[in-house]
Amino acid sequence: MIPCANPIAQYLSYRDEIDSVIQNVLKSGRYILGKEVEKFEQEFAIYNGVAHAIGVGSGTEALHIALRALGIGRGDEVITTAHTAVATASSIVLAGAKPVFVDIEQDYFTIDANLIEVAVTSKTKAIIPVHIYGQACDMEAVMEIAQRKDLKVIEDCAQAHGAEYKGKRVGSFGDIGCFSFYPTKNLGAIGDGGALVTDNSRLADKIRLLREYGWKERYVSSIEGWNSRLDELQAAILRVKLKNLDNDNSQRQRHAHEYNYALKNSSLDLPGIRDESTHVFHLYVIKTDHRDKLKTYLQKHEILTTIQYPIPIHRQNYYREIIGQCSLPVTDRVAETILSLPMFPELEEVERQQVIDSLQDFLLVHCD
Repeated sequence: MIPCANPIAQYLSYRDEIDSVIQNVLKSGRYILGKEVEKFEQEFAIYNGVAHAIGVGSGTEALHIALRALGIGRGDEVITTAHTAVATASSIVLAGAKPVFVDIEQDYFTIDANLIEVAVTSKTKAIIPVHIYGQACDMEAVMEIAQRKDLKVIEDCAQAHGAEYKGKRVGSFGDIGCFSFYPTKNLGAIGDGGALVTDNSRLADKIRLLREYGWKERYVSSIEGWNSRLDELQAAILRVKLKNLDNDNSQRQRHAHEYNYALKNSSLDLPGIRDESTHVFHLYVIKTDHRDKLKTYLQKHEILTTIQYPIPIHRQNYYREIIGQCSLPVTDRVAETILSLPMFPELEEVERQQVIDSLQDFLLVHCD
């Protein structure tokens, strides 16, 4: 069976070094916020071209802490998209604010900047653009609106480690960039983990307080805070993988290129790539009106696929109660037609060809 993602293969690629650093951490006796976290934060900041990186417990907590650090809470509104992991919206609600959803671009699945300004009200305090599937949002347009409307920008980079827009890494445009290190991400831990990046020293200091009870000194809370700490084991593992991230992303791009080349003349709608951007293909997402039949066909041929996301957030019961009725026609249409094909750096050529052959066989009968 060919999986859609394969974190085990990622571990096996770097097993000797990962096992070694795990043993070093275990022997050190320091398991929370030690030297490994400190070094990873330094290296991750340098990688993303920012002054500060702060490790936390998950990508969801990164978003929540970012909102809190920017003073966003009860009575405020935050503009984002409904075509994303529920974590994007849940972090807004966790902070006490209200998510306001706008539609996405059909070609890129990212927030449609043309729709942001009409969604701004007197309660709007921030925008959370989501760099989804490895593709950067149109950050030039997003930042122009944010600056003109005096809004904060929190970039959700959970699926776009290493992606660039006009020569800069995602996460380095807004006030804060937020990352998840869930095991299947381009930069994945072996467990949960997350990080925030920023060029603002004042914000970085506040984020460090918020992630650990508001402590400037141990046991003394100077502000509100929680327990959201990246542990030493995950930091050590992430340091190994960070060194190899660009190469792993290149492998993803090579697989995407081969998919594109083989399927370019088919009826499938293949992923678009924004001008002056690099797509790091966290997922390779196609669109087809025959999505459900294709998914079943591929599974019968030992190929696993996924759907991100079958029920958009604005259609989910809990969020409908919060936001009421919401018209997002592109988001709704995308949810009915998208399918993620196998995509991970360690995907073997024979496996990739099996995916392509199966797709072409299906299309020959059902579509083309």
